[in-house]
Amino acid sequence: MKHTKLRAAVVTAVLSLAFALVGAPAQAAPKPFWTPDAMRAAVPMDSLVKAPAATPKDVAKGQSQIIRSIPNGGGLWTGGGKVTQTAGRVFFLFNGQKASCSGDAVTSTNGSVVVTAGHCVKYQGTWHTQWTFVPGYNNGNAPYGQWTAKTTLTTPQWEASEDINYDVGMAVVNPLNGQRLTDVVGAQGIAFNQPKNQNMYTFGYPAAAPYDGTKLIYCSGSTFTDFLLTQDHGMQCNMTGGSSGGPWFLSFNEGTGAGVQASVNSFGYNFLPGYMFGPYFGTDAQNLYNRAQAA
Repeated sequence: MKHTKLRAAVVTAVLSLAFALVGAPAQAAPKPFWTPDAMRAAVPMDSLVKAPAATPKDVAKGQSQIIRSIPNGGGLWTGGGKVTQTAGRVFFLFNGQKASCSGDAVTSTNGSVVVTAGHCVKYQGTWHTQWTFVPGYNNGNAPYGQWTAKTTLTTPQWEASEDINYDVGMAVVNPLNGQRLTDVVGAQGIAFNQPKNQNMYTFGYPAAAPYDGTKLIYCSGSTFTDFLLTQDHGMQCNMTGGSSGGPWFLSFNEGTGAGVQASVNSFGYNFLPGYMFGPYFGTDAQNLYNRAQAA
């Protein structure tokens, strides 16, 4: 990654960019790598990253597409609605360091796709290991289980040069107890090539002060298009590191907690506190989704 003085001045955080991831005789189940203490010890990924690459040009757009969520067939609902089940924390090792981001389960043909940020699956040429999604995370507890990644993927632009315009990652998680992820927690819809500057909701598990990663936090309001180094969505929001990869929703219903995901928490500028930015889901994010749901 190239580090110009401008990019170094420009990055936070949130990188959020936040930046900051059975058979014969019965055997004892293996002990999960991500114990409650290990999850509490994970640091926001943004505390481990450096300034991102950026190209001040628009993301390629193609045919408009919205994939609506498949109705939940009887999974547990809480007072907070579907988002309290589909959104969760992501835990992984980055060069041996326990780190965390956020993610969201979306509708898919394989029932196993989690959407997050690109830097939450790969950073500085290194693919994260021990990648695990914990939907509905609650202070070290995993009410819907721990879902380990079968494979993690990102856009070609993030994989090649970590271009912040394409900071999108996805994971295909393994079945758990014979069930697929979205059969257990439900799924949000996902949308590509949508008009910009709409009202949106964003969710995540910020873990840097003043937050501690134990609660699902949200922001909502009108969005704008970044006029500085990217063509990302922008929103007034004070979430911090660890919220990276959390979902941005169009058409979000507060009563049901359901919407269509159209971005993820990606980064913030250190000279512009209180604002979050997320990549536009264009053709490359759409292709990434099609790869993930076919995996």
